[in-house]
Order: sequence, then C-alpha cells, then structure tokens
Amino acid sequence: MRRLLLLLCILIRLSNAVAQQRPQFTQYFFNNFLINPAITGIERYIDVKAGYRNQWVGLSGAPITSFVYAYAPIGKNYISSNAGSFSENGNNPNSRSYMQTYMAAEPHHGVGFHVVTDQSGPFNSTALNATYAYHMGLAPRLNLSVGVSGGISMDKLDLSKIDVVSQNDPAVIATANLGTKINPDAGLGLWLYGPTFFVGASVQQLLGSLSKITIAGQEVPHYYLTGGYKFFISDEISLIPSAMIKYASPTPVSVDLNAKAMFKDIFWLGAGYRKNDSFSAMAGFNISSLLNISYAYDISTSQLRTVSNGSHEIVLGLLLNNKYRVTCPQMLW
Repeated sequence: MRRLLLLLCILIRLSNAVAQQRPQFTQYFFNNFLINPAITGIERYIDVKAGYRNQWVGLSGAPITSFVYAYAPIGKNYISSNAGSFSENGNNPNSRSYMQTYMAAEPHHGVGFHVVTDQSGPFNSTALNATYAYHMGLAPRLNLSVGVSGGISMDKLDLSKIDVVSQNDPAVIATANLGTKINPDAGLGLWLYGPTFFVGASVQQLLGSLSKITIAGQEVPHYYLTGGYKFFISDEISLIPSAMIKYASPTPVSVDLNAKAMFKDIFWLGAGYRKNDSFSAMAGFNISSLLNISYAYDISTSQLRTVSNGSHEIVLGLLLNNKYRVTCPQMLW
C-alpha cells in the first residue's frame, strides 16, 4: 500500500505539470501558429506543417509530442494580385530589393486548423482547434491581424502503463473510473508585422478548467508574447534574433531566446536558450517551392541532464498552391 500511495503522489505531481504547461517547441518561430491564431492566412499559399518532438530521450515516460496543422488565406486580391512583395519565378524574397518594394498586405481573411497530441508516461492529451484571422494594412509597411481559435482538448490516464501492487485497491479503481475527459478550448491572438519585424501576443486555454481529469489538476490560461527582427548582413545573408515569453500560473515565467542566420532562401543555422532549462542547436533547408525541413536538438541544463540524452525536434513543411513559387516564407520567418 505504501508503494501504491507513493506512486499516486508521483503521478499527481507529474500530471499537474502536464496539465498546466502546454507542449513546448524549440522552433517556436516556425510554430507560432500553434499558440497564436492571428497568424492564420498570413502567407499567400496554403501552409501545411507536421512536427515531432521527443523530449528528454532516455528518460522513461518523458513527453513525446506530435502535431499537424494547415492554414490558408481567403481573399482574391491578396492571393491573386501581383504583389510588389514577391518577385516572379521564385527569386529570393529575402533580398534587400524585397525590403524596398514591400507593401502592406491587402485586407483578407484566413482559416486553419491544428491537432496536437502529447504523451507523458500514462497521460495522453489531444487538442483539436479551428482558427480564424483577419489581416489588414495599418500603414504602407505595417500590418495587423486579429485571430481566434476554438475546439476541444481530450485527456486520458492509461492505467495499463502503471505498475501497481493491486488492481483492486480503491484508489486505483477511482482513478480508472475517470476515463477520458473532454474540455472546450479557446484562444485569442494579435500579430503586428512588417518587412523586418514581428510582435505577437496571445492567450490559450482561455476557458480554463471545466471538466479536467481530477488527478491532472486545473487547466489554466497560457499567455504568450513573441517578437523578432531581421538584420541584413548582406544581400544574401540575414540574421534573425527572436524571443518568446510564456506564463501559466502558478509555474514560473518561461523565456526562450533564439537567433538564426539565413543564407539566401535555401539554408539556415540557429541556436537557442531556454531559461533554466536548455541550450539548442538548429538547422533547416528550403528544399523547393513545395517542401522544407528543419531540425533542433536540445541539451538540458537542469538536473534532467543526468538522466536524459537531450531532446530532438523535426518539422516538415509543405507550401501548397504556391502561385509565386517562392521557396521561403515571406511574412513568417
């Protein structure tokens, strides 16, 4: 019985952390759509991405996260017009000439969806959300978008993955009866962007906990603030530092700092730091006007470094209906 109580205490502590912190991503600058619905429809093509993150490799029961998302712009003037911000035939949209001819986006809508699954030991969480955003030009070189998301989150405790002393124990039976719980989910976001910068603010899990699994604690809102700036070293090389701050009570504020060097629109290298957690190295290829791929490896700086071999994260992207055949995102980089 003492073993069972100890096990349940460990599970409660683990599940509280899972419930109050959404999955984290090292390449947040590519995955801002997962935390900010205002990005929906920001590009002139259908952006599709799939990702996989294996966190703290070597530690049994460590989080494994996967996601898939897609979003598309709606608005004939935005999609089909010969925008000054694009060169024809897929010429490098990161060049200085692109900066000189940049024009604010035509007012348009965006729609999308994302599915995120997170497995941590016996706990499994799946979130499904649809998103909408409206983009408008505030000035010749300044855009603002406002977005909302809505969907459901599903949480389940799998007792088959728990080694217990007695399946007839009342505590185990009570936990098993919790089953899968479904919560409504909602989020809001703002995104201010131009040719050389972006600033975003958003909140996820806005509805809080309505029917969360009791053992997993209370679901709380998550607040995010992101920003980045593009510096040109030459016509073909740019340096992009960015940062993300997130907060979910009662956990401490989390800070991510990243920088990447982009070589034309083909290849990039990056490095990152997460406060009191890890350092990371990243790289990516824009293979064609259809496909791109990126990878990140995290080295833990916390006590977890003694029991894990770091974290791996890979993201695959598709640029569908890419009329201008660009190989690099124009608005989101």
